[in-house]
Amino acid sequence: MKEKYRQLLGAFFMGVLLPQLLLSLPLHSRLPTQKPNTPTGRPSLEVSAPENLPWQIPVLQPDGTVTQMVLEEYLVGVVLGEMPAEFETEALKAQAVVARTYALKRQEEGTRHPEGAVCVDPGCCQAYTSEQTYLLRGGSAASVEKIRAAVGQTAGQVLTYEGMLIEATYFSCSGGRTEDAAAVWGTDVPYLQAVDSPGEEHAGRYQGQLHFSGEEFARRLELQLQGAPESWLGMVTYTEGSGVATMIIGGVAFSGVQLRKLLGLNSTMFYMEPGADGITVYMQGYGHRVGMSQYGADAMAVTGSDYTQILAYYYRGTELTNWCG
Repeated sequence: MKEKYRQLLGAFFMGVLLPQLLLSLPLHSRLPTQKPNTPTGRPSLEVSAPENLPWQIPVLQPDGTVTQMVLEEYLVGVVLGEMPAEFETEALKAQAVVARTYALKRQEEGTRHPEGAVCVDPGCCQAYTSEQTYLLRGGSAASVEKIRAAVGQTAGQVLTYEGMLIEATYFSCSGGRTEDAAAVWGTDVPYLQAVDSPGEEHAGRYQGQLHFSGEEFARRLELQLQGAPESWLGMVTYTEGSGVATMIIGGVAFSGVQLRKLLGLNSTMFYMEPGADGITVYMQGYGHRVGMSQYGADAMAVTGSDYTQILAYYYRGTELTNWCG
């Protein structure tokens, strides 16, 4: 009888009391933690799962209205809008982490859009394509599920530097090398430094060229240019990321960033070739070239890098952590 009583008491403890005791513990005490600075060179992953998910983020729409969206659902639309679904899964996961970090940084600061944390204009914040729109444009349900899985497998993960969310900038392709933040925005950022970015040659806008007549070239730069086009071009200096830092044209100094804007160039990685009828500009890369190259990320994934290695490569010195809100 005593033996039967002990068995019943043990069953009650294991089936009722122990699960309740475990559930009463903080979540982070029940999850493993990977230490920073692992031998593989990957960023650290401190697991303390977000207690605030699903997190809501206000998204400013083109018509001026604001939609409150669940963050992880919003990110599915961002990855659908920002990166080709045929990219490697590890590249899509890297994009999801970067997009999440970017959105939360904008929400944390609350200064870009008083109405909403982010908008859907890729020229200002991040592109966004709803699942319905994606399918109507010819996208497949399998691609949607692939991207949804990439977002889900990185749920809550963000990049930080010295405990703060980073400025998670990214772009299409670099032309072979990314750019320092200081060269584009005038402010040095430790984790946004120039790095080589090989394997981007399959990008649709990896290279390009534009031709300007002499009159159009002078008009765009607001210059009075005399003589043959070859006499207009002077000394050129370059950035750490192989972009144009400064260029003398018609005796006037322009920054590479200014010339990109005034001439509508794909990037600041370019050179000019004068001809009898004007100037031809040969360009490489597409975008501001600061942070993660999307085509570079895919190239790394193709050669076996996982998303943590991709992020550690493009954002040097950052840590991959679980955001706690």
